Amino acid sequence: MDSVLDRAAAPAAGPPRERPLVEIKNVAVGYTDPTGHRVEVASDLNLTLARGEMAYLIGPTGSGKSTILKLLYMDVRPAGGLVRVGPYASDTTKEKDVPHLRRMLGVVFQDFQLLPDRSAYENVAFALYATGVRRREVKERALRALASVGLSHRAKARPSEMSGGEQQRACVARALVNDPLLMLADEPTGNLDPRVADEVQRLLVRLHRQGMALLMATHDYRLVKAFPARTLALVRGRLVEVDPESL
Repeated sequence: MDSVLDRAAAPAAGPPRERPLVEIKNVAVGYTDPTGHRVEVASDLNLTLARGEMAYLIGPTGSGKSTILKLLYMDVRPAGGLVRVGPYASDTTKEKDVPHLRRMLGVVFQDFQLLPDRSAYENVAFALYATGVRRREVKERALRALASVGLSHRAKARPSEMSGGEQQRACVARALVNDPLLMLADEPTGNLDPRVADEVQRLLVRLHRQGMALLMATHDYRLVKAFPARTLALVRGRLVEVDPESL
């Protein structure tokens, strides 16, 4: 039996560590290119992201950053290893449950992917109708999401009537409307000029600071240095943490 002195010398047990929101463990993954060739992205990917944390994925175009994001919303499954987002793990989540996972997430793409024949409001509202939200609640939440990105005055505008920055703000509003725990941004400023890119980046950082986790894939090192956060470089199929100031 331990003596009183032994017990006194032992370190006090702290509070249990919170489980990460995102875990990628020893993952192998690849994709088939347009010519039909198999491209291996990684054979030993490892990543954790805490609730409310912000991080960048960096690397040149074609290095596999988008594939990593697709692993998280389960558009791609790993060839080996494990991916987990909240309670959803790649080895146990069935296809019928993937929509439930995606309701935890907001996804913003480089090419906007707005419905061209619908207004900004209708594009945001569509994301709610698809999950069965009641009409009265849809209006309230969609308008609130547009207001949060400074786009209330453009609610009736269609994508062709909006600037690139406004279209990306509409995309952010659409991603926000389900109150996601995690925002995945795939080169969200890639089609914007530097001034507008800064505006969109400031918006994403502000939303992160309100409690949302943010994982952003980018090859724009200027933005990473201007808005520093944890930075992970995809190097020879592995994620390596780097100092943003060294870029």
